Amino acid sequence: MDVAEKAINWSANHRFRLSVFARSQLIEASFFILKDWTMSNSPKLIIRFALVAEQPNSRDEDRLSSASMDQSIAGIKRYTGFVRGRDLYPLFDHVSLEANPRAAKTGSVVRDILESLEKTPELFPFKSKGILLGTADYEPLQRNRFELRINEPGSEGVLDGGHNMLAIGIHMLSTVMDRRALAKISLWEDMKEGWEENRAALEDVRETFEFLVPVELIVPSDVENAQVVQQFEMSVLEICAARNNNAQLTQETKSNKKGFYDEIRERLAPELAARIEWKSNEWESNEARPIKVRDLLALAWIPLNRANEAGLLPIDISVTPQNIYRNKGECSKQFDKLMEHTDVSEARDGPIHELINEVVASAFDILADLPKLYDKIYADFPSAYNANQYRFGSSSIVKIYDPARRETAKDKSGFVLTKPTTHFFNYEVDYRYPDGLIMPLVYGLKGLIVVKDDRLVWATDPFKFLDKYLRDIAGAYRLVLDMARFDPQKLAKNQASHEFAVGEFEKALLKHKAKEVA
Repeated sequence: MDVAEKAINWSANHRFRLSVFARSQLIEASFFILKDWTMSNSPKLIIRFALVAEQPNSRDEDRLSSASMDQSIAGIKRYTGFVRGRDLYPLFDHVSLEANPRAAKTGSVVRDILESLEKTPELFPFKSKGILLGTADYEPLQRNRFELRINEPGSEGVLDGGHNMLAIGIHMLSTVMDRRALAKISLWEDMKEGWEENRAALEDVRETFEFLVPVELIVPSDVENAQVVQQFEMSVLEICAARNNNAQLTQETKSNKKGFYDEIRERLAPELAARIEWKSNEWESNEARPIKVRDLLALAWIPLNRANEAGLLPIDISVTPQNIYRNKGECSKQFDKLMEHTDVSEARDGPIHELINEVVASAFDILADLPKLYDKIYADFPSAYNANQYRFGSSSIVKIYDPARRETAKDKSGFVLTKPTTHFFNYEVDYRYPDGLIMPLVYGLKGLIVVKDDRLVWATDPFKFLDKYLRDIAGAYRLVLDMARFDPQKLAKNQASHEFAVGEFEKALLKHKAKEVA
């Protein structure tokens, strides 16, 4: 039996998820497995409690009838107690914060936790709510130890207490890292990188971390019962949401946990997907601000409205065009309502849903183009408008980037000092103006979406179409701008302006098709 075969057999016996390894990594992993890894490198995660209580225990179960226990305990058992800082090392070695609804980042909360650890470590277990762990696969061991197997990091692991984990990690690293390097840590990923780089040094100081941390472990009440395990997996998301209520867990964060955004994320350009704040505090870009996921969900209703008009959705559901600009929260709620429908998605892996509706999938294909089209309209509209012998820059809400003209201008209020950029891809442009001015035009792209074989598709290449016809559309759109007196709020919050834009796109499309036939 070769090394790889031994590794496969070992992983089967230990229910280890080999899928996380690439084929090229298997031999290397096998080598270390056969060398008997130490705890810091072992794929097993063993947590040792200093003190622990089981709920319900055998006496509790006797006091509860079987019927009432099913209702009150919900197939969940928990262990609560205290874990010494030194015994949290396996968590830092192996667990991510992927299951935590909020990503951890430094701030006032983390600073307060650090202060407590440094000044009053003996009070820390009573001042902190601690860490909530959860997994569907575990084994109680002797001496208050538990072996945890995190098979689904998206829904198992650290369910709550991410900021405690980050602060404790920083506190430990402060004993082995210099102050300047430590100050650069702001996200969980930063701390993990420092942890891995300083792992050997941390082992040398491990026994000094005597402080206690409140830890709660929730597991299925019967890991051998498939129905109980499934019930536990479905409950984890609700537990996460409830435990994070004080942290203002957003609706989008819950939806992200359910996997509702997975199909959208996979279709986006990687550089854009990296800038989306898919869940609260989870933004690692160096840009000035994140892109909220609800900005994408709002745009999704451009093709989804088209699908609803064609009667292709399993329920009659849509949003008014103006809500794409003024009420993105409503767009998000309606999106969830659609995605939760049994003909749109199915729960396949615990709380994770999988998209099964081809129409909605085709709407997401359209959505993948919309951020870039949005930016293109924003960038190209001023010149398209001016090509009709109008002056886009004559409005006071429009600012121009032109350092030379600004230098000689008496009134500099119409200029900006830095180059403006577009919303999604940060393309540099010469004009800065409120997005509300062009939101009806963005919605107008619905006029280019057609149904083919019960799927949504572009009637023509939308980028080439804008290159060819945006000038004509901008000329007609002046009527709407004049009626609204260039007020972006009136434009973006008026349904008629959106429908007018859709009509102009449809007229231009007819002209385009007529030319193709000719």
